[in-house]
Amino acid sequence: MSGFQRKLTLNLFDCTYKKSEDYGPLSDIETDRIIIFDTTLRDGEQSPGASMNMDEKLRIAKILEAMGVDIIEAGFPIASDGDFEAVSEIAKTIKNSTVCGLARATKMDIERCADAIKHASRGRIHTFISTSPLHMEFKLQMEPGAVLEKVKESVTLARNLCGDVEWSAEDGSRTEHDFLCRCVETAIDCGATTINIPDTVGYAVPNEYADLFTMLFDRVPNVDKAVFSVHCHNDLGLAVANSLAAVQVGARQIECAMNGLGERAGNAALEEITMALKTRSDYMPFTTNIDTTLITKASKLVSTITGFSIQPNKAIVGANAFAHESGIHQDGMLKHASTYEIMSPESVGLGQSKLVLGKHSGKHAFSVKLKELGYDLGDDAIKNAFKRFKDLADLKKDVFDEDIVALVDDQVVRVNDRLKLKSLEINCGTVHCPPRAVLELEIDGDSKTCDSTGDGPVDAAFNAIKELFPHRAHLQLYQVHAVTGGTDAQAEVTVRLAEDGKSVNGQSADTDTMVASVKAYLNAINKLLVKREKTAPSALSA
Repeated sequence: MSGFQRKLTLNLFDCTYKKSEDYGPLSDIETDRIIIFDTTLRDGEQSPGASMNMDEKLRIAKILEAMGVDIIEAGFPIASDGDFEAVSEIAKTIKNSTVCGLARATKMDIERCADAIKHASRGRIHTFISTSPLHMEFKLQMEPGAVLEKVKESVTLARNLCGDVEWSAEDGSRTEHDFLCRCVETAIDCGATTINIPDTVGYAVPNEYADLFTMLFDRVPNVDKAVFSVHCHNDLGLAVANSLAAVQVGARQIECAMNGLGERAGNAALEEITMALKTRSDYMPFTTNIDTTLITKASKLVSTITGFSIQPNKAIVGANAFAHESGIHQDGMLKHASTYEIMSPESVGLGQSKLVLGKHSGKHAFSVKLKELGYDLGDDAIKNAFKRFKDLADLKKDVFDEDIVALVDDQVVRVNDRLKLKSLEINCGTVHCPPRAVLELEIDGDSKTCDSTGDGPVDAAFNAIKELFPHRAHLQLYQVHAVTGGTDAQAEVTVRLAEDGKSVNGQSADTDTMVASVKAYLNAINKLLVKREKTAPSALSA
C-alpha cells in the first residue's frame, strides 16, 4: 500500500498532504488555448424566472455552436422528462461542440445522463458532489470518507459509460485543502479528464482563488492527466476576475453563461470573459475559439427566450456599452474612436445600420436586413415576419433595428405556445369605470372569449386571462420600457409569475402597451406550463 493510500485510512482532515516537488501542471495543458464551457442551458436555466422548452434550448444551442463554444452543458437529464429530451435532441443536433449533461454522484443520475448524450458526436458526463465541511455536514450529512468513496464510485461509473468525464468539487473554494487534494487525485485516478473547482457561492477573491489552483498543481501528483476548470458565481461581482485569475496560473477551461445568467447573482459572463481575453491579450496571452461577432445576437436571443432584460450599463452587451453622451467623450470619439472605446462595436456584432426601413421598403430589403441582424429564417417565416413588419411600419415613421429584433424574436420564440392572443379590446379612462377588457384567446387550438373588469386596464386584461385559463400563479413583476425612442416606440413588457415556489419571466413587445402586456403574461404562463414538468433534485448546484 502506498504512503498516500495509507493516509486515507486516517482522519482525512488531520493528515498533512505533503507537497511533491516532482509534479505540476504538464506542458500539454499549459497551452495558450482556453476551453469555453457554456452553461446557459443548465445553470442559466436554474435562474429564478428562467425556463426554456426544447425548441428554445435548441435555438440557443445552435447559436452557441456557431459561436465556437467548445462544450455546451445542455441540461440536467434526471430533472424531468423534458430536460432529458432536450439534452438528447441537442446531442443529436450539435456536431461541432461537445454536448454535456450534469449528474449528481448517483448511479441513476449518471446512467440517465449517459443515455441522454449517447447520440452526441462528442459527449461528456459532468458529475459532482459537495466537498466543503459546511456542505458535507449540513447538506449531504456525510462523513468525508463516505464522500471520497462517492467520488470514486461516481467517476468510475461515468468513465465506463463515456470517455469524457468532468468531476466537480461543489463549494470547492471553501473546501479543506488536504481533503480537496485527495478528492481531485481520486477523481483523476478513476478517469476524470476535466477537474472543476467551482466557487459555488461566489465567496472567493482573485488572489485566493488563483492560489487554490496553484496549491493543487503543486500538491496533487497526477494533475498532468486532466484539464483544470473554473466555475465562478458572481455573488460579490468577482466571477470574471476570479476566472481570469485562475487561468493565469494554469486553469484551461472556463465555465460561463451568456449575459452572466445563473443561480442568484449569476455566473461569469461568457461575453465578458471572451472579450477580456481578446482585448487584453497583451497581459493575458490566451486565445479562445469564440467568434465574438456573434455575441450580440446570442445575447439578445438568450434575453428574449428567458425574459431577462439586459441592464443598459451591462458590459459588452448593454445598450449603453458603446454609447457616449458626455461632450468630452463625444469630442474624443469624433477625433479617434480608441480614445474612449477599447473595443469596436463591430467586434461583438454590433454594426451600424446600412439600411433604413419604412413602410415603402420591399421584401428584398427586409430580407437583407434580417441577414444583417444575424437571422436565418425560412421562406414562410420571412413572409410572416415581413407582414408584421409592414403592419409595424404603418404605425411607426422609422423602424429601427431594435424594432425588427423585437418583432422577429416575438414571432419565432412563441411558435409553440399553448396559449395565444387572438384579439383584445380595452375600455378605460375617466368615462369607463371600472376599466373593461374583452379578450379572445386560442388555448390548445380552441378559441375562448370573455369580458372582464379590473382596477385598471392591465388588471382587467389579466383578470380576463385568469377567467379563460384558471391558474394559481401570482404576479411578482410587471415592467414596461420602450424598445426605442419616440412616442410611437414599441413597448417591451416583462411579466414575472410565481407558482408553488417556481417563477418564470414572460416578455413581449408591441406598439400597443396593453397588447404587449397580455402577450407577455401569456408567454409567462406558457413558460410556467413547461416549468411544472421540472423537478428540483437535491444538490443541484455546482
